Amino acid sequence: MTSKGRIVEHLGEAAVLLPRLVADGLAANDRAKVRMSGLQAAVRHATEPAKAAADLSAEARAADLDPIDLGRFIGQARVDGTDSVLAPGAAALQTSLVADVDAMARAIEASGSPEAPGYRQRLDALARAATAADDHLRPSAVAAMTSAAQGGPDSLHRLVMDLHKALNRLAACCADEIVAGAHSYGLAADDRPAVEAFMRGLASTRRLKFDHPGLETTAARSQGRLVIQNDIGTTDAHVLVVAVEDNAVTVTYTDVHRARAKFFVDLFDGLAATWTGLAHEHAEGLGEDGAFYLVTGRLAGQSAKERDSFLEAVGSALVFLIDWNKARKTLRAFIDNADAVRLLKWAARHRFGHRAFLQLGGADLVNGAVRRAAAARIGYGVRLDAALGRDGAGDFLKAVLRIAAEGLLAERADRLIRDAIDADLAGRFERSESELLQGIVRQSGLAREIAGGLAALAEERMAGRPGNAAALARKAKRIEEKADRIAVELRAAAERFRAGERTRLLIDTLEDSIDDLEEAAFLLSLLPLDRDHPALAPLATLCDTAAAGAAAVARAADAAAAVPGGHRGDADDALEASAKLIDLEHAADGSERETIAAILTDANGAAGVQALLECARKVERATDRFARAGHALRAHVIGDLTH
Repeated sequence: MTSKGRIVEHLGEAAVLLPRLVADGLAANDRAKVRMSGLQAAVRHATEPAKAAADLSAEARAADLDPIDLGRFIGQARVDGTDSVLAPGAAALQTSLVADVDAMARAIEASGSPEAPGYRQRLDALARAATAADDHLRPSAVAAMTSAAQGGPDSLHRLVMDLHKALNRLAACCADEIVAGAHSYGLAADDRPAVEAFMRGLASTRRLKFDHPGLETTAARSQGRLVIQNDIGTTDAHVLVVAVEDNAVTVTYTDVHRARAKFFVDLFDGLAATWTGLAHEHAEGLGEDGAFYLVTGRLAGQSAKERDSFLEAVGSALVFLIDWNKARKTLRAFIDNADAVRLLKWAARHRFGHRAFLQLGGADLVNGAVRRAAAARIGYGVRLDAALGRDGAGDFLKAVLRIAAEGLLAERADRLIRDAIDADLAGRFERSESELLQGIVRQSGLAREIAGGLAALAEERMAGRPGNAAALARKAKRIEEKADRIAVELRAAAERFRAGERTRLLIDTLEDSIDDLEEAAFLLSLLPLDRDHPALAPLATLCDTAAAGAAAVARAADAAAAVPGGHRGDADDALEASAKLIDLEHAADGSERETIAAILTDANGAAGVQALLECARKVERATDRFARAGHALRAHVIGDLTH
């Protein structure tokens, strides 16, 4: 019996395996008869070597045995001693023979037949004589084992014949029928809607396994309830058993991977089922140590509609368990384990899954895109989440899973799917540049806020009102600290995305201009409040010019951010705003000279003169920086247009 069959037996639901066990038992019957014939032929050839060895190749092929191995076993047999035949491979053949008879007996046991205990007792007694520690055969023992004579001692051949008859009777009683794709037997009329609901869910996602085997379903009525069993994939102990009684549903799920078992339960968040914790179990014949995890969920359905909805959800979830652990390990090369699990859950909920991703190459699919579309942006050995950031890497991998699934479902050529993934990654780096430029827009807005405050304060003083220079200085300091934090974030992003030197220059330039304007606000707060000053008018103009310059940088950066999208109008806007910055810088030079002249012709207060002078210089320097930013943005836009 397969490991999956042992797991189902371990769960106490062997009856659901009956059609498969009967088929396996009948196949085992064919093998057992050929193996017994092989033992007889080996003894005959050893004792009568002058005669041609029996040719059982046709019988072996019919029983799905290797005819070459069987022919070699018979041909190499020779007498070894007085009452012994040496036949290399005899011990293994006899062990396999007993296993075949055991498979026949298990099918009878699964049916609950009252004859089953008797068959088991006979097999236990005969198995001891039918197995050997070495490859020596005693002709008398082989004759006793293969005898079919009536009235004599029991034999393995006699037991095989009796089990074969019982299997034939059982096969007639559990004739297989197909209900919505599920191999079913013994169903009551009320069972069919539940089976159909489960299979409807299975069919809704089945295509997402692509060419991977699995998801075969069996349904049977057992012990007064409907039992549905699905073996999911090919992994040992990866089995689902669903029991339906009236409107209540009990799901029993086993898995050798604890993380995948937890993932399965998490897929049903929001549904009314209650789940047990993960139990660590053991079953004989499973893997190296027989260990697996078991979890049980129960829905106490109030109606057939609620029951069927849950059954459909269970059926639709199974495809996302196939190769799940392989996908998780593959994704861990790019993101951390917790993010990989979240990504797989996202792929399941959005009906993309991960099988297409694996089928198209898995890690090679992502690494190939990096080589082709982002080699200059992602350094060798740099993990994807370090290059794109955690959220950026997760978003890209979501796109990879989606593009892979949609592409294979639409039967697109692999090359086209890879091209789409390459284009997505390249586009993300283009958008990263645009996002960095949006950070420049934010910085420009902060600069404009300080410059506008300076102009307003100068105008207040000119109107004979003191204004609140200390409040402006405090506000400018807060803005400058905020701008510093933005600059740190932008530099980190620029480092991740390997942004060009122009982008780095823009970040530094805007940060420096805000520093200049913050210092100007501080210096202006030092002026005496008791009188107007002739320098205030040109200073107000200078500050207005600085505010206009900051606004122009914001417009240019915002327009430049849209240029990679192919909007010619945005390119024109960006170039126009950049050009305007040159005019504003020239106007600022004139306003600065007027301010300095007014300061120097006013002899009232050396401290105030110095404060106003430095204030004007700081504001003018900020406009210089805005002009420099304009040059960088112009070069950036022209570079995008020429690609």
